[in-house]
Amino acid sequence: MERKVFELGDIVLMKKPHPCGTNEMEIIRMGMDIRIKCTGCQHSVLIPRAKFEKNLKKVLRSKSASTESDGHDI
Repeated sequence: MERKVFELGDIVLMKKPHPCGTNEMEIIRMGMDIRIKCTGCQHSVLIPRAKFEKNLKKVLRSKSASTESDGHDI
């Protein structure tokens, strides 16, 4: 199984939705545990990395991709 790649600041799609109805989360802390913040209601949750990786569907918007294309083309 391929390991999913994610970074601090990424917006990710989770398998199960948050009680507010959205399943998009922003990664705001990384370590052995991962803190994610709901993009709908701004509630944050701290979950173990293994559980996070199991429940992660895909990365929607990567923070590194948005900083690379900042519009400073010559």
